[in-house]
Amino acid sequence: MPDTVRRLVVIMLFDGVDLLDVTGPPEVFELALRETEEAAGYRVLLAATTTDPVTTGAGVRVLPDVTFAEAAAGAVDTLIVPGAVEVDAERRVHPLVNPDLVEWVRVLAARAHRVASVCVGAHLLAAAGLLEGKRATTHWSTAGRLAADHPAVTVDADPIFIREDDVWTGAGISACLDLSLALIADDLGEAVALRVARQLVMYLKRPSGQSQFSAPLEQVSTTRRVEDLRHLDAPLTVADLAAYAHVRDRHLTRLFKTELGMTPHAYVESVRVERARRELESSDATLERVAALCGFGTTDTLVRAFRRRLNTTPTEYRRRFRLPAHDRPQASGANSAP
Repeated sequence: MPDTVRRLVVIMLFDGVDLLDVTGPPEVFELALRETEEAAGYRVLLAATTTDPVTTGAGVRVLPDVTFAEAAAGAVDTLIVPGAVEVDAERRVHPLVNPDLVEWVRVLAARAHRVASVCVGAHLLAAAGLLEGKRATTHWSTAGRLAADHPAVTVDADPIFIREDDVWTGAGISACLDLSLALIADDLGEAVALRVARQLVMYLKRPSGQSQFSAPLEQVSTTRRVEDLRHLDAPLTVADLAAYAHVRDRHLTRLFKTELGMTPHAYVESVRVERARRELESSDATLERVAALCGFGTTDTLVRAFRRRLNTTPTEYRRRFRLPAHDRPQASGANSAP
């Protein structure tokens, strides 16, 4: 395997591995090739102990491209370590940590510019000593086990992904997509990552892998009726929402608590933040204009909502996620005259 291959991504493959952990990242990296003019792009190889078919946890057989030994013969830009679990009779989830696989993680990581785990793959990184003294995440169901087995690792089960130097860890299985987007942003810039996210029909995620930026998306009974709020610039009381949903005030409050785990007020604020996020990405509107359009009234209220929900400011968010001019929508409410 020649050392001249740029951005060579090696994904480890082994029996029982989570299928999406293996197939998700290549899809994201392929989309990056369509969204950038850079010729080198990415090359993804699946590596296993042998080149015989590997049966994933979903029962789907996948054919490796190379062996671990062949992959270790050259330089690797990104090593991705997926995970595998077993579920006992009491439906408790246990990460699978094979000693031979751990040793190959050590060997391949030594050849890699950066290493990333997906889901319970973090347990393999920890067993290989790659997370010592670092902050890391994994699937919430095994976070306690990771912390107990490796006390030198600071485990945080909340973020979608965490980056510590050149070691990245991702949360649940589908977080492989978020993690791959973050790797692309690190390589090719936020603008390319944003275009890939749109192709994937994905919402943006918070910087440093915190909770996602987007408002709650639960599609549930009565509360679904207020998800398509159009007049965000007007005051929205519980009575207004109840009338919109055709229920009584008290019943609406109970529904929001039961189905969305939040108050109607908190939900309206989250929707307003979501609208403001889109305006900051796609328009040149001033903060005053964005605050007015989204119903915050003042920039101070807008800033406080962003700090509370996104742990950042509107200005910082725009700096990170503003779309290039040629990618912005032709028309936006924030671009119209006050």
